[in-house]
Amino acid sequence: MTVTPFLTFVGDQCGKATEAIEFYTSLFPNSKVNDITKYSEGEPGGTPELIKYGTFTLNGFEYRVSESNYNHAWSFTPAVSLFVDCDSVAEINTLFEQLSSNGGMVLIPLDDYTSENYGWGKRFGWCEDRYGVSWQLNLAE
Repeated sequence: MTVTPFLTFVGDQCGKATEAIEFYTSLFPNSKVNDITKYSEGEPGGTPELIKYGTFTLNGFEYRVSESNYNHAWSFTPAVSLFVDCDSVAEINTLFEQLSSNGGMVLIPLDDYTSENYGWGKRFGWCEDRYGVSWQLNLAE
């Protein structure tokens, strides 16, 4: 059995999946775009510039992606986020800055929360990127 995160870009994020994938694969080592299939002309759910389905890898872990121009009543939410255990202070600082800037937002500022006991590590921050995807970044102890 395999469990794979699936990101669906809809609403205001529809049309931004390719840009997001390129951004994410540029941030993480051992990352690449595996395959992308676009909608055919006239096919329900999208137009030829949109991703019908695709896969990409971030640091050796596969993700699936799609986008749809249907009027969905949902989109990304911080209730589901990508949790990243970072290996160094430099790595967590760089990732947090890149993910939360240029239209992203900070949900919990990057700081030492040991005294508040989030329980994951010595440094933690939570942000949403410019595509609406939520990221929890943690510096493991």
